Amino acid sequence: MSAGACALDAGHPAGQRGAVTIPPDAASTGGPAQRRPAAQRRPAAQRRPAGQRRPAAQPGGPFTLAIDIGGTGLKASVLDAAGRMVADRVRTATTYPVTPEAMVEVLASLVAPLPAYDRVSAGFPGMVRSGRILSASHFVTEHGPGSRVDESLVHAWADFDMAAALAKRLAKPTKVANDADVQGAAVVSGKGLELALTLGTGIGTGLFYDGRLLPHLELAHHPLHKGQTYNERLGDRVRKEIGDERWNRRLRKTMDVLRALLFFDHCYVGGGNARRVHGDLGEDVSIVDNSAGILGGIRLWEGSHAAL
Repeated sequence: MSAGACALDAGHPAGQRGAVTIPPDAASTGGPAQRRPAAQRRPAAQRRPAGQRRPAAQPGGPFTLAIDIGGTGLKASVLDAAGRMVADRVRTATTYPVTPEAMVEVLASLVAPLPAYDRVSAGFPGMVRSGRILSASHFVTEHGPGSRVDESLVHAWADFDMAAALAKRLAKPTKVANDADVQGAAVVSGKGLELALTLGTGIGTGLFYDGRLLPHLELAHHPLHKGQTYNERLGDRVRKEIGDERWNRRLRKTMDVLRALLFFDHCYVGGGNARRVHGDLGEDVSIVDNSAGILGGIRLWEGSHAAL
């Protein structure tokens, strides 16, 4: 809300500005209603026309460009200081093969239509440390997840400083972290051990203790069942092959494995395939909106996440 609007509306409940004021004695005795003295009324030029709403609160900065990098799609929006989107998300499909330099250019084109921003946060599906990419399993393949690995892409992505590259291209300070860590930062309560589990092209995990992000573990590549990894058991490619019913049964069994492994207090399930989850995952599990992948971007600049 603008300062002018605050000054005009100070002391008057919403919906009652310009209405008849009834003093307590008139209300109790049925006496005549009295209008506010003329000297206290706003000039006619400053009065809001009947039926017109109070202007919406204006967003405040700093403004954060939040980018969600996925194996299937790339999404972005701009958030105000309260974490509210000030523009609709923009999205484009992830294309293959993709070098890190090409990814930076695609992201720059994607965010070009968005409003101005002061800083950048990006969630990346792989091991990220201090803004550098240590693993990029989705992007080292010729045609996307599940296709043949291209060794030249493995070399190109290894230790690529994504934060520095985006900061240079977008001319704004930039932080990059694992996408499940970013999503978890948007939804955790800050009580006990909390797990963020993302279901999308692959599987992502982020762990938090009393609201503080713990060192990232790439559980997606750890053997889960008969030598198959989490990605191979629950990734989007296998979901399409075995169907949602069987995929959900696998997910419920996986939740039991994660409970035995981590003893988490609560788990938040998000990602593009969270909408396909049905059946009871347990009282200690919540489904969260996929927009958390964007909304968590602001948390990278705050509190216990600022060191990422």
